[in-house]
Amino acid sequence: VQLQAFGGGLVQPGGSLRLSCAASGSIFFIYVMGWYRQAPGKQRELVADISRGSSTNYVDSVKGRFTISRDNAKNTVYLQMNSLRPEDTAVYSCRMLVDGTYYWGQGTQVTVSS
Repeated sequence: VQLQAFGGGLVQPGGSLRLSCAASGSIFFIYVMGWYRQAPGKQRELVADISRGSSTNYVDSVKGRFTISRDNAKNTVYLQMNSLRPEDTAVYSCRMLVDGTYYWGQGTQVTVSS
């Protein structure tokens, strides 16, 4: 199983970005999909995750600004990020629980700066 993430980049404060992460390979069932981030000098943190039944969980700092969603037919998870702030700058990585095993995608850099 491989996870491929897309969508990072440079954006001004207040702007928006949409990240996507698609899983490929031998997949029967994806239980949980999530996005994590790690800023320089900080520990990695869970940004948001979503269950198979679309129950969501967000870190407090992104509530009301970020929205996680998934397309089960495409084995893909999305993270819509609005009202971005400089403190959202980090490497964002996706993780999925696939058939009982966790897999990570490669990170994608998000930089929020004027």
